[in-house]
Amino acid sequence: MASTSTPTKPKTAAKKLKSRAVLRDVEPGSTVDCSHCGERVKFQAKMRNKQVICNVYVGGKWDRVEHFHSECYEQAGGPYGDADTTPPVRMRQVKAS
Repeated sequence: MASTSTPTKPKTAAKKLKSRAVLRDVEPGSTVDCSHCGERVKFQAKMRNKQVICNVYVGGKWDRVEHFHSECYEQAGGPYGDADTTPPVRMRQVKAS
């Protein structure tokens, strides 16, 4: 008599999300404060300021977003690791054309 049970897939551990940081331009209308110095992260057209945006996960679950001036992130010791400098998806699509 043949077995009618179906093979089971091996269980893989759920990917535990961890905090990460990305380097981005400060966008016009930005209304966030730097998590390190408390000053506003300001858009200035002639300066092309950069900010580090961090998705913070606690216990594998998303908790909050923190913003830093790029210089402040370095001064804070890069609390969420090296900032990813890969361009946003919309920018990569424009360059690929």
